[in-house]
Amino acid sequence: MPHPSRKHPLRRFSLRRRTALKRRAWHFFDSILTCYNSKKPKTYRPDDDGATSVVGADFAAETLTPSLCHNQDLVSLKISLLGDSQIGKTSFLVKYVGNEMDEGKSEQTGLTLMDKTLMVRGARISYSIWEVEGDDKSQDFIPTACKDSVAILFMFDLTSRRTLNNIIRWYRQARRWNQTAIPVLIGTKFDDFIQLPIDMQWAIASEARAYAKALNATLFFSSATYNINVNKIFKFITAKLFDLPWTIERNLTIGEPIIDF
Repeated sequence: MPHPSRKHPLRRFSLRRRTALKRRAWHFFDSILTCYNSKKPKTYRPDDDGATSVVGADFAAETLTPSLCHNQDLVSLKISLLGDSQIGKTSFLVKYVGNEMDEGKSEQTGLTLMDKTLMVRGARISYSIWEVEGDDKSQDFIPTACKDSVAILFMFDLTSRRTLNNIIRWYRQARRWNQTAIPVLIGTKFDDFIQLPIDMQWAIASEARAYAKALNATLFFSSATYNINVNKIFKFITAKLFDLPWTIERNLTIGEPIIDF
């Protein structure tokens, strides 16, 4: 297990990733400025997860229902989901995609694709989300899933330390094919995790934070069942990609869904 206070060699991509991603994100964003609404974004009431809520200068990431712009103004960005099998990746993805699942879902052995279209300050953005199944046969799909992704979500089961320990293997394989994508570390099944003894929660949370630091990744504890931090994770990615004025609060309280960066 990587020590939280040491510099890990896996962090060597950080500066190059950040520079390349900013250049790429702004290139995409500039291509849809013709669809930009010059009015101030609407103000929404915050919900439990901060899914589409904004206050003041914050931005609103809303699920797109009507077609407000021409198809050529739609920008598609790719996101990858990696992690062991049976950890809740598909449940997490289905919770986020919601009603759009039937229209934008595509499956083949070892790989699941789903699409989610958002409005961000008048611009239409479609996330094409590629989930790699976690069994050994699915390893061959890692290059396909990771190439050209703007973010890679590394997922593990909070109740299984084995799945957390396997994160380094997933990370190394992903970085062979993509060195610039934003890394996000996600612990799933938070609703089961909080049933564990408090000392075990503390040990797992500490280890997860150490891994996140080694990967230079933001850490989220989530639950698809109760929609905890699911939408917030994608809002974080959107804000990161386009340098939008939105910030998340760090939460290190044991027994609560941790967010660490």
